Amino acid sequence: MSSVEISMDTIMEDEDSVVSNTDAIIYAASDISGWTHSLISDNNIPNSSSSMSVDEHHHNHHHQQISTAAGGGGNEDDSMIVSSSASSCWLNNNKQIDDQQETRILNVDFRALCDNTLKSCGGSEFRGSSVNEESSVRLVNTMMACAEAIQENNLSLADELISDIRRIAVSQIGGAMKKEATYFADALHHKIHRTNSEDLVESSYSKDQVLSMSFYDSCLFLKFAHLIANQSILEAFANSKRVHVIDFSLNQGSQWPALLQALTLRPGGPPAFRLTGIGGHSQPDDTTDALQEVGGKLAQLAESMGIEFEFRGLVVHTLADLEAPMLNIRLSNVESVAVNSVFKLHRVFSIPGAIEKVMDLIKQIDPKIVTIAEREVNHNESVFMNRIKEAWHYYSTMFDLLENSEWTKCSTIDLEIAAQHLGREIYNLVACEGTKRVMRHETFGQWRVRFNSAGFNLVPLGSNTSRHANMLLALYTNGKRYRVEEKDGCLMLSWNSRPLITTSAWRGYFAKSKD
Repeated sequence: MSSVEISMDTIMEDEDSVVSNTDAIIYAASDISGWTHSLISDNNIPNSSSSMSVDEHHHNHHHQQISTAAGGGGNEDDSMIVSSSASSCWLNNNKQIDDQQETRILNVDFRALCDNTLKSCGGSEFRGSSVNEESSVRLVNTMMACAEAIQENNLSLADELISDIRRIAVSQIGGAMKKEATYFADALHHKIHRTNSEDLVESSYSKDQVLSMSFYDSCLFLKFAHLIANQSILEAFANSKRVHVIDFSLNQGSQWPALLQALTLRPGGPPAFRLTGIGGHSQPDDTTDALQEVGGKLAQLAESMGIEFEFRGLVVHTLADLEAPMLNIRLSNVESVAVNSVFKLHRVFSIPGAIEKVMDLIKQIDPKIVTIAEREVNHNESVFMNRIKEAWHYYSTMFDLLENSEWTKCSTIDLEIAAQHLGREIYNLVACEGTKRVMRHETFGQWRVRFNSAGFNLVPLGSNTSRHANMLLALYTNGKRYRVEEKDGCLMLSWNSRPLITTSAWRGYFAKSKD
């Protein structure tokens, strides 16, 4: 397709606005609903999960390119020019167990685990009620006894215990813990009976998107992760005239308007911006259109800001199928590169050798910065009981967050939809195994070992970035229950003192010579 020059005469300026680059990122990160819902309404949302539906011909990767060519940059033959004009209104709108039984199985202290659960939930459901407190202890005790029975292949006992989990949860426990126990009981039931229930890998594409968006709209995870990543990328690109972001987690593209806005505020103007978005699909016929929708909207937005912009979408089965030549990496003295991944890398653990391949790819790219956001929990345990214990504690906090979100407090329907998203995660990490179990989160300590072994150093996220993150939290009425913690050079977002996600930035040893 031939390239056509586009006039950039309409550059939106606000002379009354005096705001720093970081302020622009914070402001835009606080409200992404206008952008994301406009894409959802078109039912053309790209799924950039790294555990996507299988494409039998995945070596013949689909790709597309969109550009607003204000001055060269792309030499691909399949470029497409978006000529329609766009405003930046998005930026402006912005079984039962005896009471005397020891509450410790396989050296797990269940009363302590229950105490942690109560703390995670703020204790509000149980404060002043010894009956409910004892019920919660019994519930966790029964849950772990069931996990032990499954681990020892005593499935008849496990089945009886699942019935007791349901009874305890329904008759004596309410609120967040009741929801969590119900989802765990369902997942354990599927684990035992090996039913043909829809699992996370093979689930409905559109349903996944609706559930995911409802969940992320109810919490600050995406906003926090995007803010930290964008700030790190902005700093890494400070002196670059041409930049290239490779996004492993494109989704609805909601991360990039804020960065584009911040780049326009740079002294001397914004750099030429190239974005490669990695996506997947459930139906081969609709993927290119989905990526085109996101790329087209971003191109229109860039045009309105006077930014030379180029977009290329790549559809792959998993991130491990990406190869460096597909990314068209240019010389470092011509273009600076950043690699970005938000809640995606953990999914490649289900494929043997895949994470090593992805790390090697990043090393070949030789980026100035690698920005990562992942859940702060270890769900990649091979020992089933350990996995259940860790998951129960983590999701106790997650359900409490939903129950107390300022969004879901106002809408029972939104709360139920968001809770279903967590229920599908629980189902996958409890009931599935092998390549179908994609919920394999790891902690920051585990990621640090992986990145260091692959030749990457941590780029510390200091107090300044932490201050900006706290400014974001201050925009929300329940922000005080969130906390930003600076630890070992990364930033963690906690709810009631329980770390839930970690953001970090990395740079290869080999990249030092660039500065």
